[in-house]
Amino acid sequence: MASIRFTDVQARPSEFLDFTSLTLEEFQQLVPPFETAFQAHLAAWRLDGKPRIARRFTVYKNCPLPTPADRLFFILVYLKTYALQVVQGRLLGMGQSKANQWIHLLLPALLAALRALGDAPARSLTALAQRLGVSEADAAPVVTPRAEAPPPVVTVPAGAPASPLGPTTGRNGASSAPKTLLHRRTVRVARTRTTPSNMSCSCMPCSSSSS
Repeated sequence: MASIRFTDVQARPSEFLDFTSLTLEEFQQLVPPFETAFQAHLAAWRLDGKPRIARRFTVYKNCPLPTPADRLFFILVYLKTYALQVVQGRLLGMGQSKANQWIHLLLPALLAALRALGDAPARSLTALAQRLGVSEADAAPVVTPRAEAPPPVVTVPAGAPASPLGPTTGRNGASSAPKTLLHRRTVRVARTRTTPSNMSCSCMPCSSSSS
């Protein structure tokens, strides 16, 4: 199965940045703390998430992520593209179940590495203000979403022909068409009631008439 590897894109800076959101230099700085956190996790836990009670972790034969750079590249690509696990596995040369296992294993290691470097995302305004060394009031604009820009106003020159799409373009609001509530009792009765025939015989007298 063909797959993307760290060694395939490390020599292409623009493509590497597209895949990981990091330059190669930033990536290399992140590898040591990431691998330290990864090994610390695997000192207590196995790849399948069960407690480790036997031998320590070693790279097994045919491991899809044999090096620290491969493992960091895998999780950064997943976070950047946020692909389905089956797609992530196909890109990096493994099945969906194995991709799921590696994702759950490498995400905590990446977060621990970012915390060790002081680059983990701030989870509150107070934490962000402390990191930036400013007051919460000064940090608030960083997390406050900007007001949405108004839609552009399109002006039609005087005398211009009407757009052919005008008569066929409906309103954006709720539909004004009447709705038939098929679950109502009166509708059910009307649908099941027998409709008398509009045709009648005029050539013979009705049998119920008096003689």
